[in-house]
Amino acid sequence: MQSLVVARSMLARSSALRYNAVRTFASSSSRLQAVPTEKPVLQKEFKIYRWNPDEPAKKPTLQSYTIDLNQCGPMILDALIKIKNEIDPTLTFRRSCREGICGSCAMNINGQNTLACLCRIDRDSNKDSKIYPLPHMYVVKDLVPDLTLFYKQYKSIEPYLKNDNPPEGREFLQSIEDRKKLDGMYECILCACCSTSCPSYWWNQDEYLGPATLMAAYRWMADSRDSYKEQRKEKLQNEMSLYRCHTIFNCARTCPKGLNPAQAIAKIKLELAAE
Repeated sequence: MQSLVVARSMLARSSALRYNAVRTFASSSSRLQAVPTEKPVLQKEFKIYRWNPDEPAKKPTLQSYTIDLNQCGPMILDALIKIKNEIDPTLTFRRSCREGICGSCAMNINGQNTLACLCRIDRDSNKDSKIYPLPHMYVVKDLVPDLTLFYKQYKSIEPYLKNDNPPEGREFLQSIEDRKKLDGMYECILCACCSTSCPSYWWNQDEYLGPATLMAAYRWMADSRDSYKEQRKEKLQNEMSLYRCHTIFNCARTCPKGLNPAQAIAKIKLELAAE
């Protein structure tokens, strides 16, 4: 009888030890999981062009901001938004889709025209990043250029389908081959990166249409559904609108969508020369 009591006591003690061990393991595991892993601080300096039209006597300056890249998204636009939201609400820039579709956040980043939402931050903390508005344009404020003339030029080439004899009761039909002729042109988002990287446009933008507008013009000239091709070519048959292009290829190098406006301009020149 006594041996039975001793056996039960030992069994109870063993069960209690196993229970405590399970509880200890579970609680320690939960405690470890509850502590987040903190990333080390990675400071990066951004030097941003600042100019305020309300202070015309004050010259443009580069203002420095330092942020922790581990507390920021990977793109330049993420850094700009963080600076505006947390450091300096007076910083002004355009942005909208954040997906490289609208072209709003076009600016000059580290010497190249591109879209801030598609440009990755260089994570080398020893190098600063310099951000300017698009070059050779009037500045509205800070990183916002005045695109009034750019859009006026785009409007001048009548960027829409023109056909006096549309098909009755159905849509326009187009062959696969004719549709392929528009690839590499219709994707343009009018960010103005190419035009503002073109020296010819810097010097003659009052008369030279620039890469973006000329590529848009050829996009409609190449469209098999448009019946105003000759009229469109006639508008470009002058010394300035088209022929200020000297095929420097800055436009193709800087396009954030990977398009080639210089190629479209060359095709226009070939068609005009064939007449």
